[in-house]
Amino acid sequence: MIPNLRRFRRGWIVAILACGWAHGSPPPPPPLRTIAEIPMPGGAVRFDYQSLDPASGVLYIAHMNADQLVVFDTRSRRVVANLDGFRRVHGVWAVPEIGRVYASLTGSQQVAVVDMKTLKIVATVGPVTYPDGLAYAPGPGRIFVSDEHGGADAVIDARTNTLLTSIPLGGEAGNTVYDPSSGHILVAVHEAAELVELDPTTARVLGRHSLPGLKEPHGIALDVDRRLAFVAGAGNHTLAVFDLAAGRVLSTYSVGADPDVLAWDLGRGLLYVSSESGTVSVFREHERALVLVGEMVMPHAHTVCVDPKTHLVYLPLESVGGHPILRIMEPVGE
Repeated sequence: MIPNLRRFRRGWIVAILACGWAHGSPPPPPPLRTIAEIPMPGGAVRFDYQSLDPASGVLYIAHMNADQLVVFDTRSRRVVANLDGFRRVHGVWAVPEIGRVYASLTGSQQVAVVDMKTLKIVATVGPVTYPDGLAYAPGPGRIFVSDEHGGADAVIDARTNTLLTSIPLGGEAGNTVYDPSSGHILVAVHEAAELVELDPTTARVLGRHSLPGLKEPHGIALDVDRRLAFVAGAGNHTLAVFDLAAGRVLSTYSVGADPDVLAWDLGRGLLYVSSESGTVSVFREHERALVLVGEMVMPHAHTVCVDPKTHLVYLPLESVGGHPILRIMEPVGE
């Protein structure tokens, strides 16, 4: 038994050396490299969603536990405003075609409407039990709001700033997104593990699509050109690729613990999945499937945004050396 064991161990070590896995081998390169770190205003507390206006290059960042909305110019790389009065701001969505920014305030159970030019709150709409993710449907001119704990999607008329209705979903609402190909709203529903499709004009449920392999689906990003939805299961650290035309899951992948916000870069074919654990997973899309490029761990890196023009990646981090920063990164080898 002992000689055989020795031969087995020697063979195992040789195999490791042959594959380049032995101690001292260089680790794989990180998928992203830092090009700038910008100090952020406010305390070293939690950030949440971001929304970029690609035309102006202005990035709006929800500094949730500071009750502030940060306005950042990505071209000059400076904070141009830090707006107070946004109680526990979770979601933020810029709608440049109507000159408005919408912010979900869980602390006051409202959605704030901000004028892009003056950066003043021009209206608040509610009540919404626990407003979170936001999406804009341009046809009917409506804002859809994930009412996470209310188990619904709230519907706001963007023209009149009034709450029109609330659509029951049958479970906690994850993120809400607008699909320009179909003209429909898509919402992830936690308990049912479904992607629910809504008609933004009639405010009715059009369909419910099962997401096998996911628990508590939350984050969503769309590849509109290929009719794919990327949906992250916060309950089991799994990412699904969902075929919107066929209405089914094509494949699933492991990601960091408690995935939260997703960002899709069409020009580079890269998907970023940021997790509450601080893991940022980078995937490349290939033939309607995903290939893992690599993963990195950063403190509190659970929110990510990508600029489709420059392909730069924005990661607000609540505490680096005791201070909040905005880490700007770029993909390696692109």
